[in-house]
Amino acid sequence: MALLGYGSAAKIFHARLIAGVPGLQLACVCSTRANAVHADWPAVRVVATPQEVLADASIDVVVIATPNDSHYPLALSALQAGKHVVVDKPCTVTLADAEHLLAVAAQQGRVMTVFQNRRLDSDFLALQQVLASGELGRVVQVDSHFDRYRPVVPSRWREEDLPGSGLWFDLGSHLVDQALVLFGLPDAISLDLACLRDGSEVNDWFHAVLRYDTVHAGLRVILHASTLVADLGPRWAVHGTTGSFTKFGLDTQEDTLKTSQRPQLGTPSDWGTDPSPGEVLHMATLPGVAAPVSVRHESPNPPGNYLAYYANLRDHLAGQADLLVTPDQVRAVMRVLTLGEQSASEGLVLSVR
Repeated sequence: MALLGYGSAAKIFHARLIAGVPGLQLACVCSTRANAVHADWPAVRVVATPQEVLADASIDVVVIATPNDSHYPLALSALQAGKHVVVDKPCTVTLADAEHLLAVAAQQGRVMTVFQNRRLDSDFLALQQVLASGELGRVVQVDSHFDRYRPVVPSRWREEDLPGSGLWFDLGSHLVDQALVLFGLPDAISLDLACLRDGSEVNDWFHAVLRYDTVHAGLRVILHASTLVADLGPRWAVHGTTGSFTKFGLDTQEDTLKTSQRPQLGTPSDWGTDPSPGEVLHMATLPGVAAPVSVRHESPNPPGNYLAYYANLRDHLAGQADLLVTPDQVRAVMRVLTLGEQSASEGLVLSVR
């Protein structure tokens, strides 16, 4: 496998996760920062241009972890060179570009997928188990918040006024993907964007409402992120006709990876374990009691496992597993992201279906 780029996403996530999955090899990194790569991976070959990677017949998978507006041309070149492609989220900066890449991948018989690691967050896995249990009844409202306190705008491309920059295409890519995994495409979306921090060039706050009126009988899924929340509320607050699920705190894997730890798939450890499980409040009907009684208990607390993303890719390429993030899902997320941008620009509720 080859990695294009060696910024934070490549260094913290992709390189360490690829190296931690048996059967995969990080053979090459394309970066102008050879010293930085070799400080972490002394045995990995470093090249200066993507063309050197694409010309290497021994490379079968290319992972693209470069600025968002470069995803499309790099992925297109890789597919045309016969490589399988993983793109860090978002897939591209327009729906048309994403659809073209998926079409080329289908023509070439190659995998084209997106790194949606937050499907493998502990809290998201726990929520899926809670929903499957039926304890909440019919779900009517989901609040999915990904807030942080980062008052100073950092000097990096994600904060510059470039196509695909800003919080909506960054964290919004994850929150939209999670919502679609749980409930499918919404009927409509409304999005509000804002620049809150001094000196901010791109949106650093968003509030999206996904409307599910056809299949889920009035369900509202609220996706929210801000860079100026010092006192964090719940990551999840999910309400149904017979109960609620509440979870504080973010999955721990990102912070652990930032400490330079290198997880290994299949090695016994406490990797991905969340020290703060969520809580379920269930309105139970008890014998001899007229009104429902609230019963509280800890939610399931499965460990998160970002390594499973690359293990799935390995197994899929070997014909042993369905792909975790499918072309239809890549297309659907890009549709919601781009319609969200249009909704914010026009101040309208827009149909998604």
